[in-house]
Amino acid sequence: MCPDAAVPSLSPALWRTARQLLLGTFILTLAACASGPRKPQPTFKDSRSGLADLPARAPAANAGTANDVLFRAIALVGTPYRWGGNTPDGGFDCSGLVDYIYRNAAGLALPHSSREMSQMNGQQVRQMTELVSGDLVFFASSGGISHVGVYVGKGRFVHAPNSGGTVRLDDIDGPYWRDHFAFGKRLLD
Repeated sequence: MCPDAAVPSLSPALWRTARQLLLGTFILTLAACASGPRKPQPTFKDSRSGLADLPARAPAANAGTANDVLFRAIALVGTPYRWGGNTPDGGFDCSGLVDYIYRNAAGLALPHSSREMSQMNGQQVRQMTELVSGDLVFFASSGGISHVGVYVGKGRFVHAPNSGGTVRLDDIDGPYWRDHFAFGKRLLD
């Protein structure tokens, strides 16, 4: 703006009208933003596992070790995924995570492949409703066993699902996992 240019002045009445117009426009804009269609939010009951109401159970002979496994597994939630990874500092893939948990919490060294883990000795559990805390859970794709996690109870399991992700806690009877569940394996009895 040039220093010599005259600045038009507004009369007090015109200034009040301009302010009221601005305020009205602002209020209408807020009202329009707030009144858009809303997507219904699921209730807690709708968003949790259908197995969540089952009583928490541990293997009869090794409840203490099962608790150690659970605490170790849950403590690793949020650790980055890394293919071939087997440490909290370096990240985990699914079988590296399960081996790390069992090696450190139960003193059991497991193979570093979900397929080899699925072939270990131990009671095979075919029904999700029969799983107990600490069971390994296996998932299959068209090529056979392709994923493993640790069942923690109440319909949840800990696993390292994919590249770019992190170790997480998921519902075992969620749409993908329910359709790919092969069986559980009880190593702690």
